[in-house]
Amino acid sequence: MQIVLISTYDLGRQPFGLASPAAWLREAGHRVTCLDLTRTTLTADVVAGADLVAFFLPMHMATRMALPVIDSVRAINPRVHLCAYGLYAPLNEAILRERGVQTVLGPEFEGDLAELAGALDWARPVGAVFRPRVLESATGWVEDARPEGRANWLRARVAFRTPDRSDLPPLSRYASLQVGDTRKVVGYTEATRGCKHRCRHCPIVPVYGGRFRAVPVDVVLADVRAQVAAGAEHITFGDPDFFNGPTHALAIVEALAREFRGVSYDVTVKVEHLLRQRTLLPRLRDTGCAFVTTAVESFDDDVLAALEKGHTHADAEDVARHCAEIGLTLSPTFVAFTPWTTLDGYCAMLNEIDRLGWVPAVSPIQYAIRLLVPQGSRMLELDDIRRRIERFDPKSLAWVWHHEDPGVDALQRRIEALVGAQLNAPRENVFASVRHLAYSAAGRAAPPRTPLVSRATIPYLNEPWYC
Repeated sequence: MQIVLISTYDLGRQPFGLASPAAWLREAGHRVTCLDLTRTTLTADVVAGADLVAFFLPMHMATRMALPVIDSVRAINPRVHLCAYGLYAPLNEAILRERGVQTVLGPEFEGDLAELAGALDWARPVGAVFRPRVLESATGWVEDARPEGRANWLRARVAFRTPDRSDLPPLSRYASLQVGDTRKVVGYTEATRGCKHRCRHCPIVPVYGGRFRAVPVDVVLADVRAQVAAGAEHITFGDPDFFNGPTHALAIVEALAREFRGVSYDVTVKVEHLLRQRTLLPRLRDTGCAFVTTAVESFDDDVLAALEKGHTHADAEDVARHCAEIGLTLSPTFVAFTPWTTLDGYCAMLNEIDRLGWVPAVSPIQYAIRLLVPQGSRMLELDDIRRRIERFDPKSLAWVWHHEDPGVDALQRRIEALVGAQLNAPRENVFASVRHLAYSAAGRAAPPRTPLVSRATIPYLNEPWYC
């Protein structure tokens, strides 16, 4: 069977979500072509003879970008079986099916894709085995009350295989790690999937429901080994939270440090876990962790409570202080614009970022991030959110909300435009411009900033977008 796997966007990295199922499908004897449309162009000859075309949808932007490509594939090859898989596929099932997608799979997709290909190859019917049992409500996708409902997105534990990256563009063509004037080639892998936490705004929660799964250490290391052989000098671990299983995480990075001297890495860890596991943080530093991405999201404790982040402003300060003391770099992320953001509160957020010394560590797009409410979001549990919702927009794949103060929405749009026009500008310069806009919008004069002190070079990935 001829199969085409397509990725439309994956944060500037070589798509794991193509390489992993490709290994399964090729092992089963299928002919597989992997297309990363951020690095290559879709041509008619590639999909014209395909029996199955499957789209990897790991995030919101990838899903939006996939919709017109789905239309193009259908026009080129009307007989092809279309599939969508990944975290955002089940959340947008209804819209995907309207576009002609016949099979929708969740984020544990490898075995299901192999099973689907086998069924199509033998002309067996593809039916209810791939259908989730969900209920529709006025607020969108919700889990079935029956215990087996949501579990259909996670049909069985995956017997992980080493990804096959053989026909993907070389790692050197993807986002790199910037360390001062030096760039390092970056690879990507996953040590776990899912998350045991249920942060209200997180898109992982409606599908995984507080569960996570560990990838065997030998499989992770085999994938790292192959990427290092292909030129990787740094590895991004894409786990939603690397410390969901701290023992498992440390076994991987310590093995990585022993085998691949000089290869650095980055991970994502909740503020809550950075506090709880603070005695383990020097082991991250000593095994080559270049930085830790952590979802601070807000400095407003009421907003943090609404998001169910599991930490407070004081906790974030504690983590910032401790990581600075031990020499572990943090890369904080924010949901800067929420229904509860005020103009004064936004200025206060910028001042706190500055006070904590995080300006060089914050990707400028973080200053413009607006709360996204996709299908299935737990944000819809809040009366305050539901009363602000106008409609679901099938174009943006999100519920439309507006701030009670039009000036807050206007500021978000201006900052988004500013950041988009200065993607390669120094972070300090972008911060200064954002701060000027924010204080102007608030009708206040910005207070003087504390003079910058000499700081160590902050490493960061040079892909500017985050969702």
